[in-house]
Amino acid sequence: MADPTPTNAADDIDPARVAPDITNTTPENQAPTFRNQDQVWPHRVIRRGDAVRPLPPHARSLADLTFEVGGVRVGLSDYMARRRTAGLLILKRGEIALERYGMGNGPESRWASMSTAKSITATLVGAALHDGAIGSLDAASNTCRGCAARPTRASRFVISCGCAPVWPGARNDADGRSEDYRLGKAMVSRRPGSVLGLLCKLPRAHPQGVVFNYSTGESCLIGALVVAATGWPLADYCAEKIWGPAGMEADGYWQLESEGGMELAGFGVSARLRDFGRFGQLVLEDGEAFSGRRVLPPGWRDLAGQPDSAPTGFGRLMPGSPAGYGYHWWAVPPLQGGVNNGAFAANGAFGQFIYVNPTEQVVIALQSAWRQPRDSDAAVENIAMIRAAVSALRREPAS
Repeated sequence: MADPTPTNAADDIDPARVAPDITNTTPENQAPTFRNQDQVWPHRVIRRGDAVRPLPPHARSLADLTFEVGGVRVGLSDYMARRRTAGLLILKRGEIALERYGMGNGPESRWASMSTAKSITATLVGAALHDGAIGSLDAASNTCRGCAARPTRASRFVISCGCAPVWPGARNDADGRSEDYRLGKAMVSRRPGSVLGLLCKLPRAHPQGVVFNYSTGESCLIGALVVAATGWPLADYCAEKIWGPAGMEADGYWQLESEGGMELAGFGVSARLRDFGRFGQLVLEDGEAFSGRRVLPPGWRDLAGQPDSAPTGFGRLMPGSPAGYGYHWWAVPPLQGGVNNGAFAANGAFGQFIYVNPTEQVVIALQSAWRQPRDSDAAVENIAMIRAAVSALRREPAS
């Protein structure tokens, strides 16, 4: 079922081919950079467990899948070449309907996931809730500026910060530099505590639950809360609650802010394509691992994958977007009779996706190397491909 393109070995052994800044690459070194973050950045290994979840072939192969975009019929090979696709995995009920590679990747390649790591971090919140390390989601969300006056169990977790300011987006500081810029500088400084140190200097921008604000800084803070609540480094807790139970076939990597420091919980997980698919499958199955071990609270999937407040509701996030937002998952807007109803996805810059469709029992993992962080044309094409794949898999083969 796999269609691997051999990895260029020279790319993977020569650090000079890997850009020091993953957001600033050339067409020539972008794929080696995405493939080899462990060469240039401090990281912690996410250890695989003893048992590997098998991903057998599905009865219906999507090798000949085509789909229509703007009145033009598109085939997979053209789509993957134009959209610089490094890996595409489509699972139906945990079985492989399609697995293809490009950009020099093969089944054993690890690829940077960008902000899809936010969804992994949010899933670890669910695991900590299931374990009892976090008493409730209300306790976790009340970790905020002023927490010393209103102490909660969660507020005592982030002892290195003392409080949890809401990340106010792109406001400018006195020097005219945006807080997004300052966050980026903190992340690449490789100084221990640089990210939480910056966050602790920020005032609260809005009351909780009033404004949607997509924020890598807040994701890092959530990761710090999980670490403090559980007593585990984030990568180790991920290994215990996701990587092992989901049956990953290989170790993953999680980038750190400094040598031996905190995981950058808003991005920075690198893993094989199939293992990102297994993560999606674990979420699809509501946290009940293939071995029968439950790692998430019952009902977590439907809670985390859909909006639960007015500011995160469908069509409320930003102008022109019909999407909603769950717990670090982008919720797909429902349509009358639509194949994507109830679906949600982890999205990352440069074309990284993990799509979960509980109704249709489909998981799609997509790794890409877009030449810019956001590409609306490529995103439209991805949506068309996903709809076509889900529709094709609705038609079960004759027995």
